[in-house]
Amino acid sequence: MADLKYYDVILRPVITEKSMDLMGVKKYTFFVHPDATKTQVKDAVEKLFAGTKVASVNTMNCGGKLRRRGMTSGRTAKTKKAIVSLTADSADIEIFEGL
Repeated sequence: MADLKYYDVILRPVITEKSMDLMGVKKYTFFVHPDATKTQVKDAVEKLFAGTKVASVNTMNCGGKLRRRGMTSGRTAKTKKAIVSLTADSADIEIFEGL
């Protein structure tokens, strides 16, 4: 397991229609480091965004897609996504406010 600091765990938010709909029920989606665990994601969200309390974390590993260029084939990079559910009395995450 990698020695990750809390600021290395969350890479960027996922901005899709489905993730925007989930924000209404206090669920936020992030791309996270592929070696990050659910506990590390929870700690990172609570430390990076003041006033947030995480209720649960769901993660999914997304394999790279097969791509071809002529006769050569390869794969794109693997990613990992985390859906973070906040408690009802938790503060909202401010990076999603203007979206």
